[in-house]
Amino acid sequence: MIYKSINKKLISLFLLLFTLGGQGSLSQEKLVISAIPDQYPQKLNRLYTILADELGEELGTEVEYKPVINYQAAVSAFRAGSLDLVWFGGLTGVQARLQKPGSVVLAQRDIDTKFHSVFITNKNTGIKPINNIEGLSVLKGKRFTFGSESSTSGRLMPQYFLEQAKVEISDFKWGRPGFSGSHDKTIALVSSGSYEVGVLNEQVWKDNLKSGNIDTAKVVVIWKTPAYVDYHWLAQPDLDERFGRHFTQKLQEKIISLNKSKPRQKQILELFGANKFIKAYNYQYKDIETIGRKLGKIR
Repeated sequence: MIYKSINKKLISLFLLLFTLGGQGSLSQEKLVISAIPDQYPQKLNRLYTILADELGEELGTEVEYKPVINYQAAVSAFRAGSLDLVWFGGLTGVQARLQKPGSVVLAQRDIDTKFHSVFITNKNTGIKPINNIEGLSVLKGKRFTFGSESSTSGRLMPQYFLEQAKVEISDFKWGRPGFSGSHDKTIALVSSGSYEVGVLNEQVWKDNLKSGNIDTAKVVVIWKTPAYVDYHWLAQPDLDERFGRHFTQKLQEKIISLNKSKPRQKQILELFGANKFIKAYNYQYKDIETIGRKLGKIR
């Protein structure tokens, strides 16, 4: 009789744990987040570690930030399923989404609906401010650097505008451009004179300017691009299966509810250079896909 009683209790406990597990309450799953390495690693580690802590507490789930070595590593890791939520640029986000059907664009910053790149030059070049796209033709024959080869703001859109001005990348000195790897490095390379001209994310330029990291006696902006849509959060298609019903929606809600009235959330938003996050949708990046295919970055 004692044996049967113990058995019934064990069965009841098992059924309770099974039910709770199905609701995601006792899930051992870990949400792994990452981001394209578009700035110096120490900046990204600070930002995404704080964000991981915030999301973990809000969602009741362990959240880990895992850095990647380059843009394409982020795309590959997302395709393989080793990253659950990634902060992508427009191009890499489209690449990743096309390679992982069912993945979902969750959110973007308020500044990402109308994003810009800036072309900068070393003052010793004597290049004057450019007033329109056609004016980019003065860059022919210059030592020019993009950021990463897969950067939307540091390569894709700038190359698109250059081609509208009939400037091919083979028109630069040595018949090719440089690729600094990140926006911060682009500033450093142009400032030092290693390259005469470069292009980068406007937000990174403004942040470095505000922080006093740019010597405006050496490097200046000569042109700002027209607006385009850029960065966004992309989530894996199976998060609800792994973490419980409606988890993807809850995750989206937590991101867009980040508020500057709370100290840690204010810090996160300021590090992102945004006032808030807003909902974003797959269709918003159709133009990026079209341009990416045109320039051979998406096949």
